[in-house]
Amino acid sequence: MIEHWLIDLAWMIATILAVVVPLLIAVAYLTLAERRVIGFMQLRKGPNVVGPFGMFQPFADALKLMAKETILPAGADKVVFIIAPMLTFVLALVAWAVIPFDAGLVLADINVGILYLFAISSLGVYGVIMAGWASNSKYAFLGALRSAAQMVSYEVSMGLVIINVLICVGSLNLSDIIEAQRDMWFALPLLPMFIVFFISTLAETNRAPFDLPEGESELVAGYFVEYSSMSFALFFLGEYANMILMSAMTTVLFLGGWLPPFDFAPFTWIPGPIWFVLKIMLCLFVFLWVRATTPRYRYDQLMRLGWKIFLPFSLIYVVLTAGFLMAFDKLPVIGG
Repeated sequence: MIEHWLIDLAWMIATILAVVVPLLIAVAYLTLAERRVIGFMQLRKGPNVVGPFGMFQPFADALKLMAKETILPAGADKVVFIIAPMLTFVLALVAWAVIPFDAGLVLADINVGILYLFAISSLGVYGVIMAGWASNSKYAFLGALRSAAQMVSYEVSMGLVIINVLICVGSLNLSDIIEAQRDMWFALPLLPMFIVFFISTLAETNRAPFDLPEGESELVAGYFVEYSSMSFALFFLGEYANMILMSAMTTVLFLGGWLPPFDFAPFTWIPGPIWFVLKIMLCLFVFLWVRATTPRYRYDQLMRLGWKIFLPFSLIYVVLTAGFLMAFDKLPVIGG
């Protein structure tokens, strides 16, 4: 009995590591990719000294951060101050439990996968608020307030976009959502919603042009201004892990997940997980492209876009999608 239990436990740990370890390596190399891509877009080289083509740069950065001293500010709430970066990082990893990499290749194939993802991405704001509040610094607190307002504002439109997809599928299971795109990816019929969703993910992950919480021109470094060494690194890793997660969500909801773009050879020869990774890389490239080319939004413009443009537009599109499916008798049969 105990042996069975130990085997199950070992298998569970092995499957979790099989997801987490590649993800951490991807996060490390995403930092390098960002600096290289932005470097080339600005007609310079980017990091290319440490190892061939700068391949060991992420590890050099990690060693540098590990070697630094962790400084706790005198007025900080120390427990909350230390928990905040951990929370941010752990939430970014926990969400991957429901992401399917191929048919049946998923840690937990739950029926409410999309709801779970939405809940986890909403919880991310707590780490930011805790960091801003515990630092006992007005710069950090202002950054945290901005971030909280921004994330909440854009989650509303993200939720309505997800409802569009759910109306078309009739299921909250992520594998079902991907299978429903076998004939046509949702990025085509729901193109406006795809664009709204992608811009909302930029705001949700505090990336340019919506990186107001980290506005170095007015807030020093935003909510992690008081952090150093590994606690700073955890925020950094959490932000990049969130970028990869949001790209995976975009891939699942709109780009057909592991499905090839065309259902004939030679596209069908390439395994599903490779298609999935390639689509995530495409989304990440657009993240970096946007950062290299767009100026930062003013705060009132950011709020106006979220509440006055995206929210009504996505709400109207939900009605249009539902109306179209009802008119042509295309509504999915729940559980059928």
